[in-house]
Amino acid sequence: MESHSFDVVVVGSGHAGCEAALIAAHLGVSVCVVSLAGSRAGHMPCNCSIGGPAKGHLVREIDALGGQMALGVDSTFTHIRNVGTGKGYAIRTLRAQVDKVLYERHMTAALAAGDRIRLIPDEVIGVLTDSRGVTGVVTASGIRIGCRAAVLTTGTYLNGLMHCGDRRSPGGCFGGGRAERLSDALRALGLVTARFKTGTTPRVRRSSIQWDQVLEIPSESTEPFSYLTGQLTSPQHPLPCWQTRTTLHTRDLIVANLTRSALFGGMIQGIGPRYCPSIEDKIVRFPDKATHPVFLEIEGWDSDLVYVQGMSTSLPADVQDAMLRSLPGLANVEMVRPGYAVEYDMVMPDQLTGSLQCKELPGLFLAGQINGTSGYEEAAAQGLVAGVNAARLCRGDEPIILDRHSSYIGVLIDDLTTKGVQDPYRLLTSRAECRLSLRHDNADIRLTPLAIRIGTATDRRKRVFEQRVSSIERETARLASMTLHPRDSRTLTMDGLAPIVEPTSLLDLLRRPEVSYDWIRDRYPAPEFIPRDVGESIEIEAKYAGYVERQRRHVELHARDDSLPLPADLDYNSVRGISREAAEKLSRSRPLTVGHARRIPGVTPADVRILAVAAMGISRNSELAARPVKEP
Repeated sequence: MESHSFDVVVVGSGHAGCEAALIAAHLGVSVCVVSLAGSRAGHMPCNCSIGGPAKGHLVREIDALGGQMALGVDSTFTHIRNVGTGKGYAIRTLRAQVDKVLYERHMTAALAAGDRIRLIPDEVIGVLTDSRGVTGVVTASGIRIGCRAAVLTTGTYLNGLMHCGDRRSPGGCFGGGRAERLSDALRALGLVTARFKTGTTPRVRRSSIQWDQVLEIPSESTEPFSYLTGQLTSPQHPLPCWQTRTTLHTRDLIVANLTRSALFGGMIQGIGPRYCPSIEDKIVRFPDKATHPVFLEIEGWDSDLVYVQGMSTSLPADVQDAMLRSLPGLANVEMVRPGYAVEYDMVMPDQLTGSLQCKELPGLFLAGQINGTSGYEEAAAQGLVAGVNAARLCRGDEPIILDRHSSYIGVLIDDLTTKGVQDPYRLLTSRAECRLSLRHDNADIRLTPLAIRIGTATDRRKRVFEQRVSSIERETARLASMTLHPRDSRTLTMDGLAPIVEPTSLLDLLRRPEVSYDWIRDRYPAPEFIPRDVGESIEIEAKYAGYVERQRRHVELHARDDSLPLPADLDYNSVRGISREAAEKLSRSRPLTVGHARRIPGVTPADVRILAVAAMGISRNSELAARPVKEP
């Protein structure tokens, strides 16, 4: 039997696998990536988009820690926009569409450039262990690969099964295979698994769309995802995306064919994602909505394929074709490939530590959809953390565990490992207690010092970071030292700003909602060039300082709130303000305290705050009712 030996084996070369392999190799250990034959590094089997609320924050944090995803997006994007702009700086981030072929080439080149990385096309069918933990993996072709740590990033390929109506075929994605025996091997090692489901949309021919009948959404000129990119420039002219909507005819077609859907026809047993439902699931769950938005996203400059965002489905191909033709602009559309659902095995993530290592199997790390998450960004973030900790294990270093107060990655992993999952997990900004300080603009301030300390930051990243921090500090000090007096108010009133009535520093003036750093740059320019992102960071920090301090105090109150009792018969549907998902899951779990409720999947920090207020009110009323009534 052929055998090899490496420090770390990474199983899978999707978004989690790429980040795990690259960061582990950067930390100086030897890495073997074992991926199914024909699998492509950084493949995007579903949409061509990366980023969006919370997801864009993750990409920024991956970059700040030394990961690759942001650089890949900046090198291959076809369309980019700021999103969440109407909800404040804490929510605002980027969302991009990339050329899927070029993105894969970028990731493949990054892996190939790693002199400590070897790629082996094969199927891993088992994990080898001894009394100390993981010792290697074995493949379908009989190769034994020894290692000190293994990172499993199997995505949807773990016993994957694709559904399109009543048609079923093995595989984790269109044109891909599946890992058939690894699930049984993991269960034999004592790991608890479950069956989840995801899906994708039909692809249509670009040349068959009536573009004059859909709303064009242009790409924007904006900042890059990576702090290393500098000026963001598209490899070619940016592409727009377009919006259309479902119609009443679309709804009628879906309702008439629901029993032919693999999801509603009973052929799918796996649990699907709550926050990325199929179009038939939307119609059933929201019967009062007449229409739903649909976005048309071109998959690459040289591609004739268009991704129909918002139409994920497992309906039969003939129904999908009719459904597409019911949309404005798609009356004559040519469907190149129907959408489908995928069932796959996953491992319950509450069996992992915060380092993403299995509690009972030292040396075995899991990352990505195998942990019950959905999304490229969540997978890449986990891959990065698992890769770092696998390498640190090999070097005899303590694991790195990110806390939920310093990063969205910390929120993601803490939710997975402490709460577990009941359906595919998607990161949301509402899941973070500290989202006012976990912003897109300051990911490097929060995380790059850690990257420098543990060795994941390159010399260039360290230099760029230090220059940016120095620029922020110097300009902040300048603004704090420059004082305006009431006699200077004419400068403000000329620009429509309210006058000042007492001496005010430029930094305090910047705290006003109507005063921007651009105004200060024009009226009181710095002696040195201040990059736009530096000025923006100073402005956001100034405006958010008071709110961040209030948020810090709220976090400190959590310990007190966690002990508040909740009545066993509380009607959660009557608690005003909590989400529908929270009400459903609280009613099912019946938590005894607010702290217990906090750990239930689907209950957000906002829900917990509302519950705490309700619990305090119930407790106060109980105390009053228990007091003896004085005789008149």
